[in-house]
Amino acid sequence: MTEMKRHHTLSLLWSLGNLIKSSFAFILFLFVFRTGPVSTWVFYARIIFYIGISIALVSIIWKWFTTRYSADEQAFHIYTGAFSRTRSTIPYTKVQNVSRHTSFFHRLFGVTSIRFETGIKGEEATFQLQVVSVAEAEQLEKQMAKYLSEAQAQAVMEQRKEQEVQEEQEASTDGHNASADVVSTRTKSEGMENSTEAAPAARIVHYRSTRKDVFKASFTSLSFLVLIPILGSLYSTVKDFFPDETVTESLVLSWFESWWITTIIILILILISLGLGIVRTFVKYGDFQITSDDKRIYIAKGMLEKTAFSIQKDRVQAVKMTQSPLKRMLGLAEVELTTAGSLGESGQEINSLYPFLPVKEAYRIIEELLPSYQISEEMEKLPRKALWLRLLKPSWFWIIVTGVLVYFKPVLFGLSQAWWLLSLLLLAVVVAGRIIDFSHTRYVLNDQFIQLRSGALTSTLFVSKREKVIEVKITRHPLQRRLSLASIHTVNRAKPVMHHHVHDLPNEAAAEFQMWYMGRSREVQTR
Repeated sequence: MTEMKRHHTLSLLWSLGNLIKSSFAFILFLFVFRTGPVSTWVFYARIIFYIGISIALVSIIWKWFTTRYSADEQAFHIYTGAFSRTRSTIPYTKVQNVSRHTSFFHRLFGVTSIRFETGIKGEEATFQLQVVSVAEAEQLEKQMAKYLSEAQAQAVMEQRKEQEVQEEQEASTDGHNASADVVSTRTKSEGMENSTEAAPAARIVHYRSTRKDVFKASFTSLSFLVLIPILGSLYSTVKDFFPDETVTESLVLSWFESWWITTIIILILILISLGLGIVRTFVKYGDFQITSDDKRIYIAKGMLEKTAFSIQKDRVQAVKMTQSPLKRMLGLAEVELTTAGSLGESGQEINSLYPFLPVKEAYRIIEELLPSYQISEEMEKLPRKALWLRLLKPSWFWIIVTGVLVYFKPVLFGLSQAWWLLSLLLLAVVVAGRIIDFSHTRYVLNDQFIQLRSGALTSTLFVSKREKVIEVKITRHPLQRRLSLASIHTVNRAKPVMHHHVHDLPNEAAAEFQMWYMGRSREVQTR
């Protein structure tokens, strides 16, 4: 597959649809809301709109004619321009993430879109086909995977040859018996090599969403609240049909004059809201699957619009497990894989494992997907003096709000002194948040891993290998120095760069953290 190809013909229709979508607001404003006699500025605005649309249409057709691509055994090649040709090359070795998205448009015509992401910046960071046949998308992905597999096998072979040469040099000093052992070792290693290259590993299914999971997710995601803005929009639309707003208000209030009518309306709205939430969650997270093979992790989701994503296991920089208050009550968590490459516009959703996993099952899936990662359920707590430090630290938000309340002194429920009650209530919320954050904060250094957890209402568990942490920092402000406390900061390679920190650890833990990170030099050199 080395010949140059144009993008799929349907990509013209795809680009036209995006153009109409982006121009829809202008079309409504200039041609729907401005009917009848128009003013001069509307007339010229329409002329400018016609010119802009014409230029955009010519640009779409011109780009389709002048852009081609090819994929050889080692890289993708993108050719652009007609008079001045530009060629961009993206080697397969630079590709970190592969994602597919199949919208309703793609399913209607039996095609899909595919995106290859790298860890570099600029225009050459991505090779994307907005419309491509399913067979060609699979061919491109298999061709890249084949090259990476062969490159890895070649690297292993060269490493084994170097090891064999070193063994032969050592064996030459030990006599013929040792050299015979080397020959047998070489034969054994070649046999192992041939056996590992014989057949690709099959995918293992780690998780597949069920109806029960989707039903539970519809409540924890609060997607049923989608009805509230819909009702607000509907009320606003109905109100526009009546010149007098009091007519609309009296019509709505008349529905609530009787308690049984009010009860029926509320029950109907609740049922509709729950139904919409379940349908929305089912469409988005239905048929959610997490699979993997020896080298890659595969995530697929969606019913009407299919999204598939794959990532190399060795590209995972860290694992994040997030719990909101509602998820914590139900024992659920969302697991995200932090990668070095960009994940496109919806990367935050794509690189997330199922957002409503039971905590125990999330631990199991992580260890199955990434056998080199270890998660410890037992973690170290912060010392008691860290709590006093957090309580004594001034809250600038509370100070500013209190100053505003003192200045305006609002009257609430007929109480002229309500301002200081509001200030005390806000102070109680701030103190409670700091106490909860203190109780949630944990840390542990487990051999080659660092594991940090922090957060008040929403807690985040961060797990990363030492070799994936590219920078660390230990800081101490004056109060921390007096109490023998410190803050640790870690940096992981990602887009954008990922920063994580935990405050008010004891000095002993900070010193242990520094010694732990110094061991990274040995691991990086031996890779």
